[in-house]
Amino acid sequence: MQFADEGAQQAFGVRLGACLQAGDIVALSGPLGAGKTVLARGMLRGAGHAGEVPSPTFTLVQPYEGPGMRLPVWHSDLYRLGDAEEILPLALDDVLEDGALIVEWPERGGTLLPGPALKLTLDGTGDAVRILTAQVPESWERRWARL
Repeated sequence: MQFADEGAQQAFGVRLGACLQAGDIVALSGPLGAGKTVLARGMLRGAGHAGEVPSPTFTLVQPYEGPGMRLPVWHSDLYRLGDAEEILPLALDDVLEDGALIVEWPERGGTLLPGPALKLTLDGTGDAVRILTAQVPESWERRWARL
């Protein structure tokens, strides 16, 4: 899949966020500037969040819950982790019983990241067209086909 601009990328994120279900994990990979946070912002909009969506680079995890949200969604950015074991105190699987998890830089969590996840990889930076590739787990197959 290709995105000609940030608007198209965010619009896809909105459609993706409208499909989120409890227990879902969406893993966003790609180089700095590829648009992982843009896609996450769209997903949060699609899940019902109307406010600001700052990058969780420094907080590591930003929860979104409450009025307007179809389900709780945690947005996490693992870029600053020095070691995969640093993911454990974040308790990312706590949201999965009744909510969903969006993770940027999932590879930094190694095998300690909960799964299975919808794995999305973005390629392209600057003014380049963004290319999205996906590894779709069975739990997402029907929803992915409708996107």
